[in-house]
Amino acid sequence: MPKMIFLNLPVKDLAASIRFYEAIGCQKNEQFSDENAASMVWSDTIVFQLLTHEYFSTFTSKPIADAHERTGMLIALSRDSRAAVDEITEAAAAAGGRADVSERQELGFMYVRTFADPDGHIFEPMWMDMSAASGASEG
Repeated sequence: MPKMIFLNLPVKDLAASIRFYEAIGCQKNEQFSDENAASMVWSDTIVFQLLTHEYFSTFTSKPIADAHERTGMLIALSRDSRAAVDEITEAAAAAGGRADVSERQELGFMYVRTFADPDGHIFEPMWMDMSAASGASEG
């Protein structure tokens, strides 16, 4: 079995979050979804587990942070092109998220934008020209 990453994210409105994550390219895995949680598959090895606040609270004794007020993590998503970075960012905004919560980064060999999901979790879709990046680090 390959190593996998499951990101457990607390969400206020599960149905709205499912629509949002489908809009940015995830597929819902019905086998691991119910009225408390949705398993949203990003790739063969990365899954976003969307959990209602009530259900998320069963896994921790700490209070749930309001991601609109505090940042606990930044989730970087690799994309195949600059256009793909723009596409996912615009899709996120159209699906109830917020685009460009930070300034765009245009470094020649790398391009990064940001968006927040409806609960304020921040994503950084990025494209990198690996051959130019390795050349930049040699200089």
